[in-house]
Amino acid sequence: MNTFPLFFKFTDQPILIVGGGEVAQRKADLLSRAGAHITIVAPQISHEIRELLGDDKHSLITAEYDKQYLAGKRIVIAGTDDEALNHQVHADCQALNIPVNVVDTPPLCDFIFPAIVDRSPIVIGISSNGKAPVLARLTRARLETLIPQGYGKLAKLAGDMRDEVKSKIPTLTGRRQFWEKAFEGKVSELMFAGRSVEAEQALKQQLEQTHQQLSSKHGDDEQANTKPVGEVYIVGAGPGDPELLTFKALRLMQQADIVYYDALVSDEVLDLCRRDADKVFVGKKRSNHAVAQQNINQMMIDAANTGKRVVRLKGGDPFVFGRGGEEIQAMRAANIPYQVVPGITAANAAACYTGIPLTHRDHAQSVRFVTGFLKSGEPNQGFDSLTNPKETIVFYMGLHSIERLTTGLMDAGRDKDTPIAIVSHASLPTQQVMTGTLEDIVAKHEANPLPTPALLIVGEVAKLHDELAWYGEHISDSDQQAHALNMV
Repeated sequence: MNTFPLFFKFTDQPILIVGGGEVAQRKADLLSRAGAHITIVAPQISHEIRELLGDDKHSLITAEYDKQYLAGKRIVIAGTDDEALNHQVHADCQALNIPVNVVDTPPLCDFIFPAIVDRSPIVIGISSNGKAPVLARLTRARLETLIPQGYGKLAKLAGDMRDEVKSKIPTLTGRRQFWEKAFEGKVSELMFAGRSVEAEQALKQQLEQTHQQLSSKHGDDEQANTKPVGEVYIVGAGPGDPELLTFKALRLMQQADIVYYDALVSDEVLDLCRRDADKVFVGKKRSNHAVAQQNINQMMIDAANTGKRVVRLKGGDPFVFGRGGEEIQAMRAANIPYQVVPGITAANAAACYTGIPLTHRDHAQSVRFVTGFLKSGEPNQGFDSLTNPKETIVFYMGLHSIERLTTGLMDAGRDKDTPIAIVSHASLPTQQVMTGTLEDIVAKHEANPLPTPALLIVGEVAKLHDELAWYGEHISDSDQQAHALNMV
């Protein structure tokens, strides 16, 4: 982040705006809505500003700028079309250590005015750090259509009842779950429909029911019976591009108290989890398991048993070589509620982002996903069933065994000229693709090795990459030859 987003209280705070035209009017309008005491200094002040700031709370000074007007001001805005004057205001503010914004001049700004979505008390600010203000405004317009106007009233109702909820639900986790249920259920729907009185009644009824449930527990088992019920969400994080997450995945990631994540989960996806959630790395790479699977299972069970909402964030899809099935078996045995959210598996992402359709009426009528290694860590040697020339084979975890896999396929009867593609970092900006045949791909990769994670796509469809590719970098034969010469 080049700038850090903060929300300041400007109620009754003195602010100076240098300029009396349209630009100054726009800033004055925003700051007056925030409750600021605004002083305008300019030789000419527009009629619109005089109407906007016509009460005794604000000051309009028809005069040339002088640094004496900076005294006691919290922030200063320079909104004139006089470049020399704007630079002078900036220099004077710097000397007095007063934050200043020179409109449309990012190098002279200590702070930036964001595009604002106002659902007070919910306020969203969007900034491009001065690089693309039009894009920030378009983003704001999109958010305006997605966020109901009732959000503000819903937030106000929550604020009004916050103390009462705190007194009746003693635990932080319990209160969080209470509010999540309210904000995602009947209460919010009533508020969004404009039925605010009914929404308030529904919220109070929900609170009373929760309070009665907690109060009705007695005896030595009271703590066990009243603790919030935890849940485990096994979420497919997709291939790495955060735009490929499902809405449900994002919603559950935002609710998590703790996140256990794999090595294949990108930083961009992890950043979308709730900011204050605990994030625990339990990743696995070839021959290097940070945490054994049975230990991961127990960690999730233990966290859920304390009432936490647990997200198990897995690269790709949990049920495609993701051990999701083993994990829900463990949850079921421990009587832990769970949900599974599908994700875009690497094979689909690699196919779509490289222009290699996994099935095609002219080339392949079926597709098979195959792992390079079995549960015991032994190599997968089942090549006899992979010889159909009209079937696409996708090897997961196969790059380090590419020589064994290609040789095994040819020995089993697959044609040596069968096309093959290596897709590295599928869907990410670092994606690379290398194509060849079963006979020559090993030599090509040795000459110009691609990084993991990567998978192999074997079959006639791989030759369509040159025609249909639209994303990322393709390692052409000329690139490979040049790289090989440089290695000599």
